[in-house]
Formats: sequence, C-alpha cells, structure tokens
Amino acid sequence: MVASLFEHETISTTIEKAKEVKSFAEKLITLARKGTLSARRRAISLLGNRDIISYEDGKPVRQGTIIGKLFSELGPRYLDRPGGYTRIIPLSLRRLGDNSRLVLLQLVGKEEGSEKKAKTAAKKRSRKKAKKPVEAEATAEAEEVVEVEATTEAKEIADTDSQTQ
Repeated sequence: MVASLFEHETISTTIEKAKEVKSFAEKLITLARKGTLSARRRAISLLGNRDIISYEDGKPVRQGTIIGKLFSELGPRYLDRPGGYTRIIPLSLRRLGDNSRLVLLQLVGKEEGSEKKAKTAAKKRSRKKAKKPVEAEATAEAEEVVEVEATTEAKEIADTDSQTQ
C-alpha cells in the first residue's frame, strides 16, 4: 500500500489500514530526506523496488521505480518540513462488504501551497472589494458635484444669455 501511495500520491482505503500505512510511509519519507546511499538501501530492503508502469496507446511504458520517485521527487519536496507528510481525509462512503469507514490517504504536497496562495489572493480581493464601494461612493459624490457645478454653470450661462437679449 505504501508503494501505491508513493506512486499515485493518494489512495482510498479503510481508516484502520490508513493509520498503519501512515507511520510506515512517514518513516520512509524521512529516509528519503536524508538521501544517502545507506538510506536508499534501507528503503529498498523495507519496500522493494517496484517499477512504475503507465499505459500509453495500450502498451505498458516504464516510468521509473518507486524508490527512484521517493528519493528524487518526494524526499526533496519535504526537506523543509519537519514531519506530517501524509494526511487522512474521511469520506462519507462505507465499504460494501463489511461497512467499514473509507478514507483518502494523501501525501501533503504541492496543492497545499496553491491553496495558501488562493486564500491570500481571496483576502486581497475582498479587501479591494471593500475599498471599491468606498471609492465608488467617493467617485459618485465627485460626479454629483461635477453635475451640480455643470448645471449651475449652464444656468449662469442661460441667465447671462437671457440678460443680454
């Protein structure tokens, strides 16, 4: 299951299995953060070195190995993170056979940074929206002042024209 988690970066399983797999996966990612040859050999002995295969045009294509992905992609991704590389998200579904609770077991990763950026962008937008009505009111008042001045100027011009005739 850990190999599948590293390959797909998210798997759906029962809550009990997810809790077991989580600790094993986090230990392997900690090994990958070290990146030494002995850490790589230890990871191979614990996990094996399965190939990652995808199918293109109905033919299997080798993409690499689980250990290769672990040490080249996942280890560097979590260098600045002290722990907590996985998360368990409960699903509302239950397994058909034994009615056990299903969860998603995911690697915390790239999507987290984009969510933070989206939240900060939303905050910035909301601040701008909050300022826009104030600015809109100010511009509306300025337009009213300009209209009043224009109408008073038009009346003055009309009055001067009527006086000259």
